[in-house]
Amino acid sequence: MTDTNAGNRRLSAQAKARLGFFARYATIIGLFAMIVLFSFLSPNAFPTVYNFTNVLNQASLTMIIASGLTMAVIVGELDLSVGFAASLHGILVTGLIVSTGLPIPVAIIVVIAAGALVGLVNGLVVTKLKVNSVIATLGIGTILTGLAFAYSAGVPIVSGVPDAFLDISLGRWLFGIPNNIVFMVLVVLALWVLVEHTPVGQEIQAVGGNPAAARLAGISVDRIKILGFVISGMCASLTGILLASRLGSGTASAADSYLLTAFAAVFLGSATLRDGEFHIFGTVIGALIIAFGFNGLNIFGAPTFSQYVLQGAILIVAVGLSSLGRSLAES
Repeated sequence: MTDTNAGNRRLSAQAKARLGFFARYATIIGLFAMIVLFSFLSPNAFPTVYNFTNVLNQASLTMIIASGLTMAVIVGELDLSVGFAASLHGILVTGLIVSTGLPIPVAIIVVIAAGALVGLVNGLVVTKLKVNSVIATLGIGTILTGLAFAYSAGVPIVSGVPDAFLDISLGRWLFGIPNNIVFMVLVVLALWVLVEHTPVGQEIQAVGGNPAAARLAGISVDRIKILGFVISGMCASLTGILLASRLGSGTASAADSYLLTAFAAVFLGSATLRDGEFHIFGTVIGALIIAFGFNGLNIFGAPTFSQYVLQGAILIVAVGLSSLGRSLAES
């Protein structure tokens, strides 16, 4: 009986190890498998420098907004306002430039400050009023949608948008690299350094890991959570600005769909290399999986509805892998 029990324990440990390996590396393996498969099926269109650059360019805004969302999720909260906020900020920046006549740099600074303010409000409602972050940010997001329609009267702001503003997203200022890719790299690197290599980042991870223990260690949990929301709001505002620049207009619902994409990327990222922990590098991998998946569907002429099916399926799989990783880490 003792030998049988020992054997069962060894099998259980081996099974746990296999599951742990799958949970940590499935996303990376899946990304490379997807690239290899699409390259084999479409060797002339998919595995080209032009296409890969296009994928990164298309994924750049998702990575920016998802990286900001990751900061809120790391501290243990959810920010469901990011898509609605990005839509509002896209309208706001174009309106300030076209209607108010503000110089483009000033308008951008004002809008990013507005994004920080939205994040601050989210953080205060969650930490001081003790409203659940899902309810709080969904409510704030709905308010932002109303403000977007009020500001634009439901009509896209198109006329009078200067070429210099369009060039922010569509230009290639550095070695022929699309500007949005450059902005994405800067944001991702800045947030990665902040979380992984600064004292504030250690506090952020401590609050996300165990708020009660972090509070006992002298960390201001509320301050750190508010910081997470502020960074999320600023990244949402930057996404809205770059999207408006790419589209050449401000539209009331232009960025709403980024909410689901951002959450899918964040939860896929939590299943990458770590046992269900949210982190910036993982979010980048998650965004790439989504981007390459959409790109492959487009190349093969798949109908539009398939993108929604893929995105929903990815979100379900991502949450499942994240939960599996956390369960294995705790067992």
